[in-house]
Amino acid sequence: MRTITVLPASQRGDLAALPAGVSAEPLPLPRELYLESTNRCNELCDQCPRTHLKREEERDLSLAEVVAITNQLPVLERVVLHGLGEPLLNPELPAIVAHLRARGAYVLFNSNATALSERTGRALIAADLNELRVSLDGGTAETYARVRGVNARTLPKIIRNLTAFTAIQREMGAERPRLSFWFTAMRENIHELPRLVEIALETGVREIYVQRLVYFGEGLAREEQALFRHAEAEQVAIIAETARTCRERGLTFRATGGHQPEDYVSAPATAQERRPWAGCERPRKLAYITATGNVFSCCFAPFHPGPARTRVLGNVFAQPFADIWNGPRYQAFRAAFDSDQPWDQCAGCGSKWSL
Repeated sequence: MRTITVLPASQRGDLAALPAGVSAEPLPLPRELYLESTNRCNELCDQCPRTHLKREEERDLSLAEVVAITNQLPVLERVVLHGLGEPLLNPELPAIVAHLRARGAYVLFNSNATALSERTGRALIAADLNELRVSLDGGTAETYARVRGVNARTLPKIIRNLTAFTAIQREMGAERPRLSFWFTAMRENIHELPRLVEIALETGVREIYVQRLVYFGEGLAREEQALFRHAEAEQVAIIAETARTCRERGLTFRATGGHQPEDYVSAPATAQERRPWAGCERPRKLAYITATGNVFSCCFAPFHPGPARTRVLGNVFAQPFADIWNGPRYQAFRAAFDSDQPWDQCAGCGSKWSL
């Protein structure tokens, strides 16, 4: 096992400049964690901050580091092992999953499935992974390649990998992991959403989810690509058509949070629009830890442009997690969240994307 290393300050973020007099009652430690199992990736998605924004030094979280981090939390109910990277590139991923499942946590991650070999697939099944979400942002080889920054051979490879994986599940009589497709809906690709139904039927995947584009002003991650509250009649019709086909073929079709996709992209403004972030429970319920140990408020924080140090709340390789969770910087973040002037990663959340 690898020895846990305390990273230099340059990689841990700037923890200075805290507001004076910030204090609050200690919160119970979270029962849900996002652990960025790796920040390495084998794709260059045109809507991803990893492609367009400054990122942390590449590294994987080791099993030893995951054990050391999670041992600080007495109860873990849910652990998400993805972030700005491809989890399957971490060679210790099955062992990490097995450890967390032994802790009693529900474990899942998003993947592009390009590295889902037979060996890795069998190892993940043996580790009892609960859920494997496959990001599939195009229904043809050409669109997938354009959106995901890869070559046109990639989508056919993913289809082969998933077909083989579901065959292994049938062979082993394994109900887990639960498989699903996750489609980031954009003007660039929405016309190919119905094709995902065909791919699902071909590969044995039984669930398709639509999620909003998180945009930050670079590449495809621009407001003009977003469909949330900007969807035209033709685009809503495509989603409705897909929903109809899924019902006929016995597939689950949902949007993030269990919403109906048609309602999800065209939801009207609400009475809470003045403070659209206010309904979020993430600041008090979960934390996001990067592969370098930096702690963020949630998985959307790295999508915001500008210096990451303005959003880093601490580093688990430099201090105990409990000291970060109830420390002055996290308290300052929560106090701002409860005000009319939240930190920048929260200000647009709910009205533009996320909630």
